[in-house]
Amino acid sequence: MPDKPSTRRDDHLHRRSFLKSAGIATATTALGMTSAWHLAYGAALTKAQREKLTPDDIIDLMKKGNQRFRLGKESPHDYLAQQKASAKGQYPAAIILSCVDSRAPAETIMDLGIGDCFNARVAGNIANDDILGSMEFACKVAGAKVVLVMGHTACGAIKGAIDRVQLGNLTGLLAKIQSAVDATSYQGERSAKNYAFVDAVARKNVELTMAGIHSRSAVIAELETTGAVKIAGAMYSVESGVVDFLAFAPRP
Repeated sequence: MPDKPSTRRDDHLHRRSFLKSAGIATATTALGMTSAWHLAYGAALTKAQREKLTPDDIIDLMKKGNQRFRLGKESPHDYLAQQKASAKGQYPAAIILSCVDSRAPAETIMDLGIGDCFNARVAGNIANDDILGSMEFACKVAGAKVVLVMGHTACGAIKGAIDRVQLGNLTGLLAKIQSAVDATSYQGERSAKNYAFVDAVARKNVELTMAGIHSRSAVIAELETTGAVKIAGAMYSVESGVVDFLAFAPRP
């Protein structure tokens, strides 16, 4: 006798958000998995599921999640079930360094759920010593395989750095972005009023932050060298909702 519609719907709602719907098909195809491998109906990413994914697989799942977000076809998250399933242990696949901007919540725009990723947020997505330490914990101790630095368009912190804003503790934070302002090659008006320049600086800031993570963290650099971890970069458009993963030459 076939399942009742309500039963089938409940089963679907309890499938893992990070590895279901389009994501399941993508991961299965990418990994060449046979029908013998299947996902549990639990609501949290398990260690076994994460271990079957490479850093590139995880990035691909993030891309697919953003595509679902843009199309308005997000996974039907059961956050309560995810919370309960992850309460006794977590196996995040990535750590995301993003900006505090209210329009750029990383989990939402890449259709991720509770337990899928660590998320460090600071204005201008800069990597200070505390952020680096958090990344080292996430990767070396907790087993995350991707370090994603995500900037965004129309970034207020970038504008502030361009204008050399002086405001309490913000002054020191913006000073850390100044190198990206100086390093940005741009033909045109180099001001915070020129959004094209602002976005170019934001992209350069992502690049420099990625390089800084590699050069300032021997722990993550070693994991990256062995292929256990990948440092990636992305720019999110607050206008279109697109997360554009940036292509950089691999580091030696």
